[in-house]
Amino acid sequence: MFKLEGSKVLVTGGAGHIGSHIVDAALAEGAARVLVYDNFAEGNSRNLQPALQSGRVEVLARDIRDYEDLEVAMKGVDFVFHAASIMLLEARTRPLKAIETNINGTFNVLQAAARCKVQKVVFSSTGSVYGEPLYLPMDENHAYNNETIYGATKIAGEQFCRNFHREHGLAFVALRYFNVYGPRQHTQGAYAQIVPRWYDLMSNRQPITIFGDGSQTMDMTFVQDVARANILAAKSPATADFFNVGTGTATSALQVFRHMKELIDYHLSPAFEERDVNLVKRRQCSIEKAERILGFKSEIAVKDGLQTYVEWREHIAVGESLVMAADAR
Repeated sequence: MFKLEGSKVLVTGGAGHIGSHIVDAALAEGAARVLVYDNFAEGNSRNLQPALQSGRVEVLARDIRDYEDLEVAMKGVDFVFHAASIMLLEARTRPLKAIETNINGTFNVLQAAARCKVQKVVFSSTGSVYGEPLYLPMDENHAYNNETIYGATKIAGEQFCRNFHREHGLAFVALRYFNVYGPRQHTQGAYAQIVPRWYDLMSNRQPITIFGDGSQTMDMTFVQDVARANILAAKSPATADFFNVGTGTATSALQVFRHMKELIDYHLSPAFEERDVNLVKRRQCSIEKAERILGFKSEIAVKDGLQTYVEWREHIAVGESLVMAADAR
């Protein structure tokens, strides 16, 4: 077993949605020092406010594409959680940036970790590597059936992990996340995912568009469950292995809409448009392997997770209103 208590940890993308929750979880596990390594292209310093109060967090506003800075930061680090990434929708419109960050950046992270003798790397991969499912639920033996730039970059990252383990003995675990949502999820810009995008529209009483007929399914995974999976993966004796991180339950787009409609008291009916070909029609993963080897099982039901997200957004809205009122005075 690996031990995080008293360790030095580095989290790439640590100011982002998933990364900031990993920072919180590492602190709760007893890490002595946590380095947040983030270029703040997507991350937000607000996400780190709870962690910074611990006095054990240092923020490095740097980019994983710059190898020299990364190796300097990695010296003396015991565990690396590599969560920095260009996501699916942005990768589609900015493929070169996705290659530079997700492929070159991941290579830099692994090379620095190997040279600095890091004990273990936990790599944030994705269920997108599977593409359109050949069977459900998808287990870790499912073929790479991906057809997107984003999925291709994550497949490359997984293969780099395998190579660094073979060539340099670098211990790693890769986690394939499914449909992550929850507090701190990016709420602005063209790349916001379904939950924040729908919240913005519903709270402003604007119409919702669902691509397809609403029967397409997701495996909705709450972000704090994802962070917990990262800690379990770091502590586990498992290495050079891959694990799904999800609920094992398929939730349709219409079910998500109905949950949010109830939580936000929204009364409009959705419009339906032709399905986006970049979005798969079905998502449901097998979590048997993660439960058996890592001891991971999701704890947050979709409706409860959505309620937590809505409450977080409402809290932000109240805080912003107070700031605006103070500024007006």
